[in-house]
Amino acid sequence: MSASSAMPSRASRPGLLEQLMGRVRAEFRTDVYLIDPDDPVLGRGTCPVPGCDRASAENGLCSAHGRRWRERGRPEIAAFLTDPGPALNGRRDLGSCAVAGCRYGCSGYGLCKRHRTSFERSGEPDPKDWAARAAVLGPADPAQCQLPFCTLWTEHAKSAYCKSHTTRWVQLGRPQAEDYLAHCLRRGKAYLDFRNLPAQLRIELQYAVQCRRDQATITAPPPVVAWTIKLAKTAEVTSLLDLSPEQWQELSAGKHGMYQHFLLDAREAVEALIDGDGWEAEYVRDVWRLYRLPGLTLNAGKAANARVRLRFDRIAQPWLRALVKRWARWRLSTGLSVATVLGDVMGLTRLSTFLSEAAPEVNALASVDRAMLERYLAWLAAAPIGHGARDDAITAPGTFFQAIRQHGWDASLPSTAVFFPGDIPARQPRLSRHLAEHVMTQVEHPANLDRWTTPEGRLITIILIRCGLRASDACTLAFDCLIHDGQGAAYLRYTNHKMRREAAVPIDDELEADIRAQQSRIVARWPDQDHPCLFPALRHNPGGRHPMTYYSYRGMLNDWLRSCDVRDEHGQPARLTPHQWRHTFATRLINKDVPQEVIRVLLDHESSEMTAHYARLTDQTVRRRWEEATRVNIRGENVSIDPDGPLGQAQWAKTRYGMATQTLPNGYCGLPVQKACPHANACLTCPAFLTGPEFLPELREHRHRTLTLIDKAETDGHSRVAAMNKDVLTNLDRMIAGMGAERQTPVVGDDDHPTGAADAC
Repeated sequence: MSASSAMPSRASRPGLLEQLMGRVRAEFRTDVYLIDPDDPVLGRGTCPVPGCDRASAENGLCSAHGRRWRERGRPEIAAFLTDPGPALNGRRDLGSCAVAGCRYGCSGYGLCKRHRTSFERSGEPDPKDWAARAAVLGPADPAQCQLPFCTLWTEHAKSAYCKSHTTRWVQLGRPQAEDYLAHCLRRGKAYLDFRNLPAQLRIELQYAVQCRRDQATITAPPPVVAWTIKLAKTAEVTSLLDLSPEQWQELSAGKHGMYQHFLLDAREAVEALIDGDGWEAEYVRDVWRLYRLPGLTLNAGKAANARVRLRFDRIAQPWLRALVKRWARWRLSTGLSVATVLGDVMGLTRLSTFLSEAAPEVNALASVDRAMLERYLAWLAAAPIGHGARDDAITAPGTFFQAIRQHGWDASLPSTAVFFPGDIPARQPRLSRHLAEHVMTQVEHPANLDRWTTPEGRLITIILIRCGLRASDACTLAFDCLIHDGQGAAYLRYTNHKMRREAAVPIDDELEADIRAQQSRIVARWPDQDHPCLFPALRHNPGGRHPMTYYSYRGMLNDWLRSCDVRDEHGQPARLTPHQWRHTFATRLINKDVPQEVIRVLLDHESSEMTAHYARLTDQTVRRRWEEATRVNIRGENVSIDPDGPLGQAQWAKTRYGMATQTLPNGYCGLPVQKACPHANACLTCPAFLTGPEFLPELREHRHRTLTLIDKAETDGHSRVAAMNKDVLTNLDRMIAGMGAERQTPVVGDDDHPTGAADAC
């Protein structure tokens, strides 16, 4: 049980009720809160059936129309909407007596109570024939039902309502007229009923609804809030603080997900009025509620409101727990991600377990020395944990001891309390996790990509395949993720959450167009709001401010793979993870002889193996010469790169890739890494072609041969061949002129007819 569960109830703390009264606005301080169907947090929209004003419930339909839809065998919603049936009760005139002119409510045989009695006494068999001849019975000036939407008559002078509405009024306990009218008007609509609750409990729940509404970070559908209100009633408490979070969880064991989350959020919202928020409130606890600490870098795979906790209550030694808490606070304050600190604390928790089980005599930091750590290493070697957990159990204490010395937190730590690089067991080399090309052929087939049910899932998949991003980085792309270099080439800018920095990767025109289409969809859906993310979460995301999580995409990916029936080499359903596309991306580049340093830049790795170090040295030499040279494209325009600019690394990786795999006799290919060349064997007419002064001899020779070919084509009457090569000649002239070559050295064959029959071939 956490520290909060051990605390006595503070519901009666002086000033709490006054704080609540001062914070809850008048619109929420009502016994019955009517919900606007279009409310982005509390509302769920209006039933799509024409003329129906009830709140949506199942598949977008209201509960009544949803019942009809199920009874019909769950047809397509569009087909159901064409024939939803008659208007619902409560939204149409009640049936009246079949006797012409009579407006009393029906009581049997389609007749009112008076006419039914007369009919039964008449002995006639057919009530319709009898009603056609009958006259109106009763007083000459009957009163009309007091509900404004009802046109029936009251049964007698003392009744305020017609027969059916009187029955409902009695069933409700004969409420006051205004209350009964309000009840009838909200029938079928979404509302929250705070009546019959203790005063403080009522305003606490109203405050919880107001907080959720103001935060606008996650939805709170009416059934969720109504369930919380009902549970609070049955718990027979006067305040949410009367029970601990664990006790509330026990009471709500049958409900999970957003139901339980809203209940616990409601309690914590009230508790925050007493304890406050931030480090001062959380640090003293043995279980930190990280979602209540602003400014933390949450794991990109977690929702922004996830109930992430950091547990120190499993560290048995008080002296160790105090230091670990101090260290964890410092680590979080430096900007480390929550996931990293969670792993650190887990590693130190294993050290605490070792001390409890195998070294109980160690009762202070001063007793932690190298000899004890060697015992700890032996204990870890026999522990049934994985390689990653064992590594964390060694590296976390090592970093922890280093921080203690660095900050002077405890001078009693012996100098021998250190780990060495050799203490971590070496791992076996990992096999490549790239996907086989026959699997990728199925994945990338246009027909299979079109099976995606959401454009977001399809685009994320394409980005992962073509750019090699981690899935969590792709899901959290910023809305304005497109940038361009001086040549107009597009790059995808993203946040590398693992390295905590921004990076960029070159993309082709097709992917750029797909991203712009996604941006347009977001603007169309939320036209009047800021757009922080390219892929907003598809559910429970008012305003589209929260990005899709890795887990949401992974679930959609699994559904898509099943629909595509992707098979492996054995004919079995292929199993793949999004991260395998990153390995496949790198493997494809390696197979194209792309230097390892270029791959490192494209994947935004921090470091690489020794072979990559030598590749980097070689690549730096080539890059330095390339940066110093004047570059021109086929139009004779200068093309330069800013090596120190924000796109320097990514731009160099794009160009170096082309130089490595598509180097030409007289230049380089500057096409984006992932794009197929549409100008096969026609590089001199390709807009992505680049060249420089080092290729002037080849350019002059090529110009000479081109003139020869044009002359022969014109002689032979091959006008099409001549025209095509004149384009090449024009581009050659521009490139040579762009490098100032014609002013320095005469070009062979400029004014003379070319010679050499062999060249004409």
